[in-house]
Amino acid sequence: VVPRSDRRILVVDAIEGSEFEFPLQAQPVAVQKSWHNYFATAACRLAENFPGLSRGACISFASNLPIAAGLSSSSALIVGTFLALASVNRLMDRRDYRQAIPDLETLAGYLGAVENGYSYGTLTGTGGVGTFGGSEDHTAILCGQPGSLVQYSYSPVRFERAIALPEDFVFTVATSGIKAEKTGSARADYNRLSLQSVEVARLWREVTGSDLPDMGSILVADPDAASKFPDLLEQVEDTAFPKRHLSVRFEHFEQENQIIVPNSGTALAEGEIERFGEWIDRSMHLAESLLGNQVPETSFLAARARQLGAVAASAFGAGFGGAVWALVARDEADTFKYYFKESYLKAFPGHRGSATFFLTDAGPPAMEIVPEP
Repeated sequence: VVPRSDRRILVVDAIEGSEFEFPLQAQPVAVQKSWHNYFATAACRLAENFPGLSRGACISFASNLPIAAGLSSSSALIVGTFLALASVNRLMDRRDYRQAIPDLETLAGYLGAVENGYSYGTLTGTGGVGTFGGSEDHTAILCGQPGSLVQYSYSPVRFERAIALPEDFVFTVATSGIKAEKTGSARADYNRLSLQSVEVARLWREVTGSDLPDMGSILVADPDAASKFPDLLEQVEDTAFPKRHLSVRFEHFEQENQIIVPNSGTALAEGEIERFGEWIDRSMHLAESLLGNQVPETSFLAARARQLGAVAASAFGAGFGGAVWALVARDEADTFKYYFKESYLKAFPGHRGSATFFLTDAGPPAMEIVPEP
């Protein structure tokens, strides 16, 4: 990132060599490629929420991750654009910024709202990228801890605990080769699940008279809310989605957030690796049977990883393609990855040119690297 003396932003894809230039302004910017949208969305929202930004920037970016693979590359563009423009404009020194965004958790929540276009506190929403996701990716990018898995709750973003990943284990990540672009073919599927959760909360408020904003808040107020919801649905006539789908959506949310996440975290923290794997198996099963966001490729990868000896494996991200992680013994990781890849490509030979497999530890958060003068 190099600051400019004007209000122009020049973005260069260092791998493809293509460029995108646009003004730093609150008004929407016309885009030609899907990745342009993330830069333009973040810059437009900053100009709207923090008037007076006077410096543009030259931004060069590159990635060795496959795009649209469920690896949060789109959210990384949102976060990266914000950090770049905030740095060159010394945004963190401004009083109005510090009042609105006092810490990294708040920033993660705000950048999730930048991506989905919603307002955040006093910071007015503008057009997002077209998907109604949350802030989990942004939280991981900004608040990750090297060597640990961090557990957060959301709306608002709240840190719960950090759990050290045993040093003798490493992640194998497999991308299925099925693209799941947030701004492309998978957007309607993403948004359907998100909007179902919004509808659940709306109906709950309508019948009970409460002001609870989302399913998480409802379950905090009433831990049995998910089991009560089918009876509540009988009291309403018009719903935006079939009633059965809304009941299933609430059931999945309750199982994943109230039961699986805390219990799997506790199992890992206590060194009960086998029990951890069993909880993750349950999560994957519910993603297939209730959430319905899996494809044959991701289901195969998760199941095959367990057959090959992974202590835990699951699809991740918003689904409808994307990737699967498997936790494996470090001293067997290279052998595991080889057979994992070969068995997948044998079962799905059409993805030979697009599927990727790599090893990774639990990495650090976003950081700024400042060159010496």
